[in-house]
Parts: sequence; C-alpha cells; structure tokens
Amino acid sequence: MGFLSSLFGKKVDYAQLLKDGAIVVDVRSKGEFQSGHVKGSMNIPLDQIKSNAQNLKKKNKVLILCCASGMRSGSATSILKKEGIECYNGGGWKKVNQYI
Repeated sequence: MGFLSSLFGKKVDYAQLLKDGAIVVDVRSKGEFQSGHVKGSMNIPLDQIKSNAQNLKKKNKVLILCCASGMRSGSATSILKKEGIECYNGGGWKKVNQYI
C-alpha cells in the first residue's frame, strides 16, 4: 500500500460496485432529495439511518451513501459500518450520479 493510500484508504470503484448491484442511499432530507437525486436511489434521511439499519442489512447488498457534500453520508457510513453493513461514502450525490 502506498503512502497516500495509507492516509486516505483504497480508491473505491463505485461504477463497478453499482454494476455488481450496490444500492445508492441518499441521506439528505426528503425536500433535498425531491429537488434532484441519483436515479434509482433510496432516500433515508440521516436522522433515520440508525432506525433503518436492520432493514438495510436484510437487503444483503453493498451500499453507497451520498448527500449534498459528503458530510452527512460520511456520518451515515460510520453508523452503518458499526451495524456490520458493507457501505461506502460516495460523497455528493452529483458525484455518485456520474457512475450511473
């Protein structure tokens, strides 16, 4: 592992994860989601992520979390990883949308 990857982690191939069936979960508010989102994504606002963790786990899929900038999706990623769910912080939804 190189120096930069040891600092920032491995580069994630989001396009491949999506091809393999990953689910995009947008953690913005319902109003933000309605103003634009990744096609086919689920909307679960950050304040509801923990209460939906078991339902997400039952889907048995990798999750890519997104929001407006990556801050809320980073928090959601931490919450879901603690629940044993394989998930990644995709950052802003417009960035994730490029991989569709």
